This record gives sequence, structure tokens and C-alpha cells, in this order.
Amino acid sequence: MKLSVLTLLLLSCFRFSYSFTPRYNSIFSFGNSLADTGNFLITGAQQLPGIGRLPYGMTFFGRPTGRCSDGRLVIDFIAEAVGLPLLPPSLASGQDFRQGANFAVTACTALDLAFWEQRGLAGIFWTNDSLGVQLQWFEQLKPSLCSTVRECKDYFGKSLFVLGEIGGNDYHFPLLANRTLEEVRTYVPHVIKTISNTAEILINQGAVDLVLPGSPPSGCFGLLLTLLPSPNKEDYEPQTGCLKKLNELSRYHNKLLRRAVGKLRSKYPGVRIIYADYYGPVIQFVRTPERFGFSNGALIACCGGGGPYNFNPQARCAEPGATVCENPSKSIYWDGIHLTEAAYRYITTGWLSTWSHAKVH
Repeated sequence: MKLSVLTLLLLSCFRFSYSFTPRYNSIFSFGNSLADTGNFLITGAQQLPGIGRLPYGMTFFGRPTGRCSDGRLVIDFIAEAVGLPLLPPSLASGQDFRQGANFAVTACTALDLAFWEQRGLAGIFWTNDSLGVQLQWFEQLKPSLCSTVRECKDYFGKSLFVLGEIGGNDYHFPLLANRTLEEVRTYVPHVIKTISNTAEILINQGAVDLVLPGSPPSGCFGLLLTLLPSPNKEDYEPQTGCLKKLNELSRYHNKLLRRAVGKLRSKYPGVRIIYADYYGPVIQFVRTPERFGFSNGALIACCGGGGPYNFNPQARCAEPGATVCENPSKSIYWDGIHLTEAAYRYITTGWLSTWSHAKVH
């Protein structure tokens, strides 16, 4: 079977991305299910037990690892690209974290428990392991990595810090709990301030290379399209079928995050701070899926229990009644909210190509 010119170009780009000289001795990752490599599963994952069973992990690992996908995530491809081992979840016992650790937790929020308690929303979340908690885990791990301020600055100066994606759950859980979009929109500046403050703390610890990923287009998630449908055709994007207002919320988050990145760059001119775009690649996948080899339908999950988007809250992926597509690489979405390994691979390709030209500001 002949490869298309586009496919050859993308594969060539991917090999190029993997060929640049590694410049990091370790990677430290924070975030939610887009980056979690097992922490949520270690904590029990009572609300999403399916991630501990096949077909999660089927494509690359051949077993479930706690990743919310059929295989590797962006953070895994980044680690491979710079010649480092895949990041172990920070809660795993008996691990060597000298080459990095992953503090990300599925379903976590950027904002801490106190914020949600003030708004009567503390009980709706699946975990309280917020970004602040993940930062505490990092602080607890530090003494095993370095002992003096100078030693830590040297160590973290040779590390890559990936701070996200995070923030989506701060919006999605309240929306699913019947809070209005107008109210949820007011959370965005708080989320961005938390991310920015966390980046500053890491910079003061010695970080000189940080990546702050934005949010993907949440209006294209089969889960939200199923649970938050609109009777009005005008509420859907004609080109994609995604919910306009949810995508606008994601764009608003990304706009403020990019602005925060600009301020951080001005304040710390010797630090390389990169905004990483999730929204752009995913919306391109959805608009023209065939260009990228996604022939299973732009918004249809590979793994699920039926319905227009193959998302069924009574039969989620890996639960009784759910089925899995034959070839996940032909799907954009894995389980109605998370992406397939194939989609993550394409996203990483674009990121790494961009980063190779990024300079310190």
C-alpha cells in the first residue's frame, strides 16, 4: 500500500523531531488525564475503574498503565524524543526519579479544594489532587534529587518542566453539575493565575525550560456533546459539529494562558517558556480527519458503548456493553474525551518541530 505524500511528510517531520540533540537530563510533568501516566490508577480510580483494564493501553503497552488512551501520550513521545525513559508516576513505589517524574492526575483541577468549597462544588470532583497538591509532591521529592540551593538550580536547569494541560476539569465538572457557562467562564482567570504562579515557583527553584500546554477544543468531546446537547442547530459549528460555546470557552482559556506566558517571558528573560497548542491540531483533525488518516469519523470514539459519538455514560470504555474499534490509529478520540495514541503522536510532532526554533526571550 502506497503512503500518501502528506503521510510521508508527517513521518519525515516526526523522525526529524526525534533526531534533535537531547538537552535535558530529566523531565517533570504536571497536569490531568492528558498527561497522567498512572497516578490516578494508583490512588484507586474508583470513579473510572475501566482505565485499569484493557482495552486501555492496548496499542503500545499491551496492558493498562493508567493512561487514558490506547497507548502513549504526548509526554511519552516528548520523553522518547529527548532520549529519556517514559516518566514514572510520582506515586509509584520503588521508582528512580532522577530522570524525571510525572505528578499529573486524571480528573484533577488547577484550583484547590478551598476554591470549590467556597462555591459549593467541593463534592463534584473525582479527586482533590489539584495542581497545588502536585506541587507539594514535587517539593517532597526534591530532597532525593538535590540537597543545596545551588545543586537544585543546576539540576533543574537541565530539566524540562511540562505544566499541563490543566484547567479543563475546572470547567467541565461544574458544567456537568448544572452551573452556567457564564459562571464557569469566571473561573478562567483564577485557573490561569494558578498555572502562572506555579510556573513562577518552578522558575525560582531553577527551572529554565517550561512548556505550558493550552486546552483542546472541549466542544468536540463526545462526552460533552452527549451530556450537554443543545436543541438548537445554531449552537453547533457547521464545519465540525462541535459545540460553539464550549470551544469558545477553550479559546478564552488559551487566550489568557498565552497572555500569561507573555508576561512570564518579560519577567524572566533568561527562561524559555513555551505555549504548546492543543486546540489547533485537534480542530484540524476534526475538520479534515482524512488528511491525517482518521477514517473512523471525526467525533466518534474508538472505545465506547454506542450513541452518536460512541459515548454512553452507562457503558464507558472498558465497561460491560462497550466495544473497541479494530484500529485505534484511524480514530481521533479514544473514549469520548481523550485522544488516541495516533492523535497524540501528530500533536507531539508539531510541538517538537516548533520548539526546535524556539529561543530564550
